[in-house]
Amino acid sequence: MATLIAPDHTSAVEDAEKLHKACKGWGTDEKAIISVLGHRDAAQRKQIRLAYEDLYQEDLIKRLESELSGDFERAMYRWILDPADRDAVLANVATKKLSPDHHVIVEIACTRSPEELLAIRRAYQARYKRSLEEDVAAHTKGDTRMLLVALVTAFRYDGEEINTRVANSEAKILYEAVENKKFNHEEVIRILTTRSKMQLMATFNRYRDDHGTSITKLLQGDSGDEFLLVLRTAVRCLNDPKKYFEKVLRNSIRRMGTDEDALTRVIVTRAEKDLKDIKELYHKRNSVPLDQAVAKDTSGDYKALLLTLLGKED
Repeated sequence: MATLIAPDHTSAVEDAEKLHKACKGWGTDEKAIISVLGHRDAAQRKQIRLAYEDLYQEDLIKRLESELSGDFERAMYRWILDPADRDAVLANVATKKLSPDHHVIVEIACTRSPEELLAIRRAYQARYKRSLEEDVAAHTKGDTRMLLVALVTAFRYDGEEINTRVANSEAKILYEAVENKKFNHEEVIRILTTRSKMQLMATFNRYRDDHGTSITKLLQGDSGDEFLLVLRTAVRCLNDPKKYFEKVLRNSIRRMGTDEDALTRVIVTRAEKDLKDIKELYHKRNSVPLDQAVAKDTSGDYKALLLTLLGKED
């Protein structure tokens, strides 16, 4: 369930006027910006952007970029974009880093629905005049490239139907690959990049029932093994995305110094989806409410925006 608190009926024109007023004159009224945009869903935010452009012949996103700064600006920029466009930007930033953030590419490819992933690939092409798979391939090599390109180009069946016989046989294939440490076996890549999420969950459950441990536990290995890290992240994202996101949040806050990129990414991308469930899991695993942990580790307008997206009432 979502944490975003958004009214059912809003006026995009009134919201655009409030935002224009917040950006006018000396100093920016950040609280006013958060009180509007922090309580609007993706469809409402899109209408506000259109109304703002219509009223003031100005791009709202560019205006906010010039008015805001630091972590708050980055978080607001990611929040105000259409979800598919946002993921396209996140994927592009991840591929272009000196040491590419493969986990962000895996996260996008494996936790979004097939239709969402297709929309992200379209948004990527429209924004960068290149395909997502082209950029992923250009910044990776070997087995990692093969797996990542297959993940970002997958269009999985998205229904509930599962085949128990297939789950049994593919659990055996995965077991043999893990036993022989042939993680890059073409059958492993085929299974992870073509099967539906429901089918994969049945396969992973069969694996656990047969061998008394989850496949992710057995995919622990040399932390310098890039392919194995990507493979393990894919399995975790496909098998239990909420558990995966809880761990990303935990690691982002626990570090010496907060990992604002990871913290922002999870809160902004999950606030309209399942952040309430992730919050509950976080509280259960860490004995501290996520809101409290975020409030302790952040400050100012950035903190105010994140807490608003986490469902904290004004």
